[in-house]
Amino acid sequence: MDRRPLKDAHSPADVPGLRVFSVTGNLVQAWPELSAETPQPQALPEQGFLWLAFSRSHFERHLPAIQTSLQQLTGQSLVDLHVADLLNGQLPSRYDFTSHYDLLVFRRLAQQTGDTPHHSGTKAAHAQGKRPGPPILQRIDTSPVGFAVFDRVLLSVHPDDCAIREAYASRLLNATGDKPPTNDPRSAGARGIPLSPADMMLRIVSQMVDAYLDLRRELSRQLDHWQAELLHPGARFRRWDALLQARLALHQLEDLCDDQHTAMLNWNETLDDWVVSDDPTALREHELLKVRCRDVLEHIDRVVHHVRRLEHNTETAVQMHFNAQGNRTNDIMRTLTALTAIFLPLNLIAAVFGMNFEFMPWLHKASAFWWTLGGMAAVATTLALVFWRKRYLARTDE
Repeated sequence: MDRRPLKDAHSPADVPGLRVFSVTGNLVQAWPELSAETPQPQALPEQGFLWLAFSRSHFERHLPAIQTSLQQLTGQSLVDLHVADLLNGQLPSRYDFTSHYDLLVFRRLAQQTGDTPHHSGTKAAHAQGKRPGPPILQRIDTSPVGFAVFDRVLLSVHPDDCAIREAYASRLLNATGDKPPTNDPRSAGARGIPLSPADMMLRIVSQMVDAYLDLRRELSRQLDHWQAELLHPGARFRRWDALLQARLALHQLEDLCDDQHTAMLNWNETLDDWVVSDDPTALREHELLKVRCRDVLEHIDRVVHHVRRLEHNTETAVQMHFNAQGNRTNDIMRTLTALTAIFLPLNLIAAVFGMNFEFMPWLHKASAFWWTLGGMAAVATTLALVFWRKRYLARTDE
């Protein structure tokens, strides 16, 4: 085995369908590309464990050889139902187990950037289903990643355009550094090297959740901009379709996080049933797994809390917008009512003098027009002053 440098996770070059890593103590080695005669690993290292990271298309194409390899490495192959779960690109987060391995499907929360490689079919699907919502919500990818955790083998199945695998593999190799290997597992764990397949699985899941935590600032900025536009007195908000899609997307993210929380909670409960030897190293490793699992649960709770807060703030801004619109409508109607009340006496006077009677007071006097016009002006001025004092004509925009 030789250690080979990884390509950049965001490089447009082709990403290999299978990556194999051997972890022994604080030494991590990346296996070279396997040949056509031996497309899958055939033996475990003397110590430590293997990480088999497949793309979903590679896993589907080479499933018989993978099952045979797992049988040689662990003595057990994957159950057919679990294979279907690993190949399902629409499966929600879930957890299941057998007597030989644990299965966890976790939908990643990662931001797709312009430099991230996309699978052609996935890119076409994104183009056809493009939403009118904010760009930050359009770039959230929620493809599932499946894990099968054996005693000395971690098998993971990733989407073909998944950068999580390459990013964590690069971090894993960088954590090894140039320091000489030691047999102290505590040193390996402190340097970011997992102590077991379960520990590595939890670290990858934690990286997936943290990827969404990094989106909070940009997502909050986008929705805060809409809220300010909704509450601006002179603005005319027209992005109702985008706002509706944003609310739907936030609701879907909340449901997604609830599934993640349930899956990790089931995994945490399974950890309590593990049979652990009395060896202090094994006890400490088991305790670290529980601590890391609780840390992932806490991060998911933070994601759920943030999404719910954004949903609440958006709903509150919409309600305040319509309340403000209602208040402005009431102000307009109050002003129009006051003006109508001012002109009603004037209409009455004009209607009286417009009657077709032959004998009417002031009708044939030269000063009658000016006295009538002055009286109408006095009535209008008096009513305007009264309504102004009662604030019926005052502006209430502030």
